Amino acid sequence: MDKSSDDVYLNVTVDENNFFHGAKEIIKQLRPNWPSDQLKFKIFTDGITNRLIGIYFDEYYNMVLIRVYGKKTNLLIDRQAEIRNIRILHKAGYTHSLYATFNNGLAYEFLPGETLTVETVRRAEIYRLVAKRMAQMHRLDPGDPLIIRKPMIWEKIECFMSLMPREFEDPIKQAKYEKTIKPFEILEQEYKLLKERLSKLDSPVVYCHNDLLLANILYDKRDKSVVFIDFEYTAFNYQAFDIANHFAEFAGVENIDYSHYPDEALQRSWLRMYLQVYNECSNVSEDDVTKVHKQVEKFVLVAHFLWGCWAIVQYNNSSIDFDFLKFSAERFNEYFRRKQVLDES
Repeated sequence: MDKSSDDVYLNVTVDENNFFHGAKEIIKQLRPNWPSDQLKFKIFTDGITNRLIGIYFDEYYNMVLIRVYGKKTNLLIDRQAEIRNIRILHKAGYTHSLYATFNNGLAYEFLPGETLTVETVRRAEIYRLVAKRMAQMHRLDPGDPLIIRKPMIWEKIECFMSLMPREFEDPIKQAKYEKTIKPFEILEQEYKLLKERLSKLDSPVVYCHNDLLLANILYDKRDKSVVFIDFEYTAFNYQAFDIANHFAEFAGVENIDYSHYPDEALQRSWLRMYLQVYNECSNVSEDDVTKVHKQVEKFVLVAHFLWGCWAIVQYNNSSIDFDFLKFSAERFNEYFRRKQVLDES
């Protein structure tokens, strides 16, 4: 544990089948003055990796959020890196504070705001705020020598692919998988092609969120601001990946609809705002916008491929009620539908 941090470590393990009991135990230690018989609870259902509950006593805005890690997600996520990233970004004024870590989760500050939707993310006054905040994050120097300053994406995809079962123990799962997803050998060939082609693009390597789905962005309409949350995959990566990954999330998660993917006009408007902040320059040329736009259109393939692999691992391991196989198929189908962009100059 980092002794210089303000958060604490609690020797508590929350049973995901007895969620409230474990959460109350954490609150008893973090907020000893809160009467246990008057606690109020709010269960958040947006996440498909972890379980999240909010607990408060008097004011809703004084809520403590308790996140319990999803089953076997330690195979996918470096939890120590996540904690380090939260501290870095809170210190920079970009996100919530961390109250405590416990054996299988985190307790942290509740921030007011509404998660974005497929409608709100398209509103110019909101997407410009997102572009600006992403550019600010990309300019940030985390100042930690332990953070590796090379693109994380290839190693992360290789990690996910190594965790994908070649055959599922459950024959029903196996039959569904074979009917839905292309053989592993084909996916392996696609990965090699992606790495070979996209490693050659000169997209800057910056401090990226890497998972900016709509539920990870809060919009506070009171002060017209956005804040990013959930830094499980935050690391140095290609600038174009972080942007492309966010654009892919315009389609949503529960009912993916790629007709919501931003058209070129919206992307260019978004990128213009981003580049003004990232380059600290009010005059961004159309050539500069075009260059990043072309990179983004290629890197969106990587985003689909990454989360397609991730969902197969979750299909095998997760206890969360979500159709991970359908999600994976939708991501891979979109990858193959868009694949010809790799050959464009």
